[in-house]
Amino acid sequence: MPDRSHLHLTVAAVICYQQRFLLVEERDKISGALVLNQPAGHVEYGEDVIDAMQRELQEETGLLLKPDAWLGMSQLRAVNGHFYYRVNFIFEPVALPTHYQPQDPDILALHWLAADEISKASIPVRSKLVTAAIDAYQQGIRLPLHALQAMTDPS
Repeated sequence: MPDRSHLHLTVAAVICYQQRFLLVEERDKISGALVLNQPAGHVEYGEDVIDAMQRELQEETGLLLKPDAWLGMSQLRAVNGHFYYRVNFIFEPVALPTHYQPQDPDILALHWLAADEISKASIPVRSKLVTAAIDAYQQGIRLPLHALQAMTDPS
């Protein structure tokens, strides 16, 4: 049985602007293959999930945005035997800066794709979590951010 070191809390951004979704191109750390993913990453020790999402978004895209809502949590049993629990946030910007770029060297490119273009792209998605989050977004799921309670101190 895997120990707790195989459990991962992650965040992901579903960013929709003018009917297109922002995906990052990165290299899968296990297979080495190029893959598409939402801007996403691990929550750091002691970090609030919303703060983690904004940090990951800025690192992977250069965008400074605040989430509008969240989609809930996804779960993945990965081929490496690890379990990933992913909080999916929604960003629906009304405008974008003219210049933004990844700050993280692991992000090779940014792609704006319509939902139907994602499955036809020459680069596959990293996991089913990518398309499942977009499907949930298109189904109109919008959970209020206040449903995520702020980090509390032990006292």
